[in-house]
Amino acid sequence: MKKFFLKLWKIVRNKYVAATLIFLLFFLFLGENNVRVIHRLKHELNDLNKEAELIEKDIKQDSLEAVSLFGSKEALEAYGREHYYMKRADEDIFIIKDSKEK
Repeated sequence: MKKFFLKLWKIVRNKYVAATLIFLLFFLFLGENNVRVIHRLKHELNDLNKEAELIEKDIKQDSLEAVSLFGSKEALEAYGREHYYMKRADEDIFIIKDSKEK
């Protein structure tokens, strides 16, 4: 075992190998863009890509809903009645909520 370390020490003692090791150590662990930062940024990029996919899916769904709503006046009126509790002048609206809902 001692022979192995002596052999390794002779290799590391070379100025080119030592400079290369110091260079790698600095850029892999101590530099501004070290391995940990790159790993964190990669995860953040994956999360943002997933969020972008969800937003694109919502945009497609909303655009389809908008096309169907603006296609006819009856559909727009039904949407307004269901989501915004709009009413006609001669109507009364009663909203009944479940006791379980908050």
